[in-house]
Amino acid sequence: MTSRILVLHGPNMNLVGSRETNIYGTKSLQDINDEITALASDLGMEIRILQSNSEEALIEALHAAREWADGVVFNPGAFTHTSVALRDAISAVDLPVVEVHLSNIQARESFRSVSLLAPVCVGSISGFGTYSYTLGLQALHEHLQS
Repeated sequence: MTSRILVLHGPNMNLVGSRETNIYGTKSLQDINDEITALASDLGMEIRILQSNSEEALIEALHAAREWADGVVFNPGAFTHTSVALRDAISAVDLPVVEVHLSNIQARESFRSVSLLAPVCVGSISGFGTYSYTLGLQALHEHLQS
């Protein structure tokens, strides 16, 4: 059976590749999406990808995923540390969510070390640059197969 996966990119990911390249690297969002799409194809997964700077749009995407998706790979960006609403949405949709981050949030500013979302996700991967997404997709694939 083909797994259907929502990949969500949160705020400022539209600027990745040109924004703080010393932290986030030089690959563009399109580069990341191309890597995700290629891996999903190899794994036999169907994916839909969305990037938004809006907390509301991310919540709406999670709600809509209840109707079609088997799981979510989610880089919530700075909302990781601030959004109880996204935490509640993840809990409400009852889908496995893997939280991913390009940078190691534990090694950055102290306010970034706490994820409000991690406790309601099946796992978190951070610090591996764009590879965090492919690791997250592989981990979700394995989780769904078990």
